[in-house]
Amino acid sequence: MLLEVRDLHVEFHTRDGVAKAVNGVDYSVDAGETLAVLGESGSGKSVTAQAIMGILDTPPGKISGGEILFKDRDLLTLRPEQRRRIRGQEMAMIFQDALSSLNPVLSVGEQLGEMFVVHRGMSRSDAKVKAIELMDRVRIPAARQRVGNFPHQFSGGMRQRIMIAMALALEPDLIIADEPTTALDVTVQAQVMDLLAELQREYNMGLILITHDLGVVADVADKIAVMYAGRIVETSPVREIYEAPAHPYTKGLLASIPRLDQKGQELFAIKGLPPNLLHVPSGCAFNPRCTMAQDICRADIPPLLPVTGTDGTELVGRHSACHFWKETLHG
Repeated sequence: MLLEVRDLHVEFHTRDGVAKAVNGVDYSVDAGETLAVLGESGSGKSVTAQAIMGILDTPPGKISGGEILFKDRDLLTLRPEQRRRIRGQEMAMIFQDALSSLNPVLSVGEQLGEMFVVHRGMSRSDAKVKAIELMDRVRIPAARQRVGNFPHQFSGGMRQRIMIAMALALEPDLIIADEPTTALDVTVQAQVMDLLAELQREYNMGLILITHDLGVVADVADKIAVMYAGRIVETSPVREIYEAPAHPYTKGLLASIPRLDQKGQELFAIKGLPPNLLHVPSGCAFNPRCTMAQDICRADIPPLLPVTGTDGTELVGRHSACHFWKETLHG
């Protein structure tokens, strides 16, 4: 297994109390595999990714428990300089806002080339050649002429391609893409996702795709983990979760996707808002918004357990944290 996250806990100590942003998360991804992590804003997707990368703001953030095994090494036991050597060379991250992630006063060529100067000891001139090659690789037109341009001189889609090029520079084994298509129009979204999938196949990388949009991952993910209020509430191979979700929250997310055969109908929305992580509801955190909630949902936190078919056999890769998953799945 390339990456395995085990019982990860992350909390933020604030003036108003302790916010448990990640509360016992488990997931894994192997070489050449794509894991999509889904959920609304505030569900803990990005905080989990920051903990994996070792870029969590500390303080106020703190990893209070768990393991992050990367190539059988627990990253949480490594010294800071060891984590820095892994970042970029063995794992990399694509951030959601390319404009704020890129340095506005350095050309894109300088920023791409810095990876080779720092990690490979290349000269500036050789690093510039590598930067041009990377820009060509992610299909930025006239790369040789534009290598000296600054981030603001590129469109949103082109800036996101530069972020992808930066992540790919040292050919890492794992890439974490945090909302890589945010603020891009539908056509550019498709181009960016196709490019990521193509490069992943070429380099046989593991890919963690963080998103709130189920429509984005349908064609690229192998498996899905759905998060809510810092917990994984459902895991599944991608095809099965679209055909039959096993958690009311996942079912609500799927129902919220606009469909061509529902033209003129009111778009479904999950009622209410995600909980304040300083005051998470007792029992299942989703119970105030769930149409299936009963007394047990308000009293007991449902564990993430294997899901079975109508014949009682376990469905491979399927788990749900719902007291009434059978009614959701088979109802």
